[in-house]
Amino acid sequence: MYEVRVEADFAAAHFLTHYHGKCERLHGHNYRVRLWARGSQLDAGGMLIDFGVLKGLLREVCGRLDHQNLNDYPVFSGDPSAERIAKYIFDELENLLIAQGHDPKLLYAVEVYETPTSMARFVQD
Repeated sequence: MYEVRVEADFAAAHFLTHYHGKCERLHGHNYRVRLWARGSQLDAGGMLIDFGVLKGLLREVCGRLDHQNLNDYPVFSGDPSAERIAKYIFDELENLLIAQGHDPKLLYAVEVYETPTSMARFVQD
């Protein structure tokens, strides 16, 4: 099994409506996002998928979130937790892979770091 990973980042604000503590107030993070692709077959050029393709798609999705208040996105239901952000990014990447004719099954996981030591990961079943 082969795995490849690319990274991107974005800065955004949010608050958690169902949390009691400092995170219930509006605050921001410099998010780091890691995208993992996985598969057993390489293409004719010996690659699972071109790093450039993955980086471009990840940057596109992160760019949509950059310098936004994530609570403005209904998909997060008022609580844009790192877990929900990871799932959102995964779903958006899956749609972009399909639209560009790439195998969406290569998409394996998305990790969202709120800080260097706090991360949530969404993994495809």
